[in-house]
Amino acid sequence: MPVRRQTQSYLRSLFAQRGITPQHRLGQNFLIDLNLHEVIVKAAELGPRDVVLEVGSGAGAMTTLLARQAAAVVAVEVDATMALLTSEATAGQPNVRILNLDALAGKHALEPELIDQVRAGLDIAAERQFKLVSNLPFSVATPIVSNLLVHPDLRPVLMVVTIQLELAERMTAQPETSAYGSLSVLVQSLAEVEIVRRLPPSVFWPRPRVDSAIVRITPKPEKRAAVLDLAWFHSVVRQIFLHRRKNLRGVLHNLWREHWSKAEVDELLGTLGQTGLVRAEAMNVEEFIDLAHALKKRLGQPISTLRADDAIDRSE
Repeated sequence: MPVRRQTQSYLRSLFAQRGITPQHRLGQNFLIDLNLHEVIVKAAELGPRDVVLEVGSGAGAMTTLLARQAAAVVAVEVDATMALLTSEATAGQPNVRILNLDALAGKHALEPELIDQVRAGLDIAAERQFKLVSNLPFSVATPIVSNLLVHPDLRPVLMVVTIQLELAERMTAQPETSAYGSLSVLVQSLAEVEIVRRLPPSVFWPRPRVDSAIVRITPKPEKRAAVLDLAWFHSVVRQIFLHRRKNLRGVLHNLWREHWSKAEVDELLGTLGQTGLVRAEAMNVEEFIDLAHALKKRLGQPISTLRADDAIDRSE
């Protein structure tokens, strides 16, 4: 069964026939450069072992390509009209499971049914592995990627996603740059990340107002193991970056004011080869990991101003 080529003219005609108008609030910008669909799928290195999650399947253009190469595809689409189009586009492909729901259960967790369907695909055979391959709606890109990175057992071996260029630059940013922040540290502490290709607005319909990028994120088990307590680590990093331009001595003292003095903060930082004058924006990922370990060992006290689940937010 040939894959229907979802060009801009095809989508305009289809939507006009169905009375559909793309919804900006849902991030409905359709990738109409068909060569880029192939670039995304190629970057995902799909094979018969792969269970693929696609969030934001739209009219099903990429879903059909994924289904031809992967063992199973779980396509999630919040818009019922688009979910129907995905179903029509993938008719005759029995390895596709379409879920008409929000991929997120609130701000801090993935929808349980999504998790169950991915697990069901993985449980069929021991050698199967999980990948995320999606043209992600901008509004959910950060929590989808972040929640998958930190999920305790639903661990993707690869994520290839189309996201806003600004977000891609934050994920790949280095210390002492304006884009560097808590998201940079979280992603790089758990995975290798690269920008595969930058995309202008012209490759989408309707055109977004900003540039986009195809990003390849490869989680590394050895990196995750080095972090030890992931919830603690991300809470520490997030809270410190709320004061990114303040010196570290003052930030750490204020976070645990009742538990130590500034002199004791300096003593701990000295064991890490740091001075109290360093700022968060100048620290690399390894330095944050070492700091989080030392803080847990020295204090072991929760950061009262930040719940662990506040670390992952749609607005990050």
